[in-house]
Amino acid sequence: MEPGERGATRIADRVVAKIASQAAREALRGGGAADAGADTGADSGADTGADSGADAGEVALADVVGARPYAVAAVRGGVARVRVSVELGYPSDIGAHCGAVRRQVIERVGEMTGMEVPEVAVTVERLHVPRWERPERRARRGRDRVR
Repeated sequence: MEPGERGATRIADRVVAKIASQAAREALRGGGAADAGADTGADSGADTGADSGADAGEVALADVVGARPYAVAAVRGGVARVRVSVELGYPSDIGAHCGAVRRQVIERVGEMTGMEVPEVAVTVERLHVPRWERPERRARRGRDRVR
């Protein structure tokens, strides 16, 4: 059969969105492009230990931020435009995290679908602030109370 008679493969918008969501999750977990190529497991975000190249702040961020990134994609021809919503820990370098998400989404969507990704809009939906507690208050919590 001639190539022109075979038809075309169409990748649905929701499939591209799912790929983008997973790529954003990889970027936020410190997986990045280098670790993504070495990923052999089903969930690359499972290992967030110090040996993955992330410092203690990055590991803490991965543990605090439980919500998966949410993505929406619009595919026209061979071009995908993606919008990703993420939640980040505070304090953190928001610009660096958004840049990492943007780069990882462009790379992963491109390599998995063969599409060009000229636009990735990253929105930070929420900043998670850790609960700060003074150690001296924690020590007195149950023992020194007046009844």
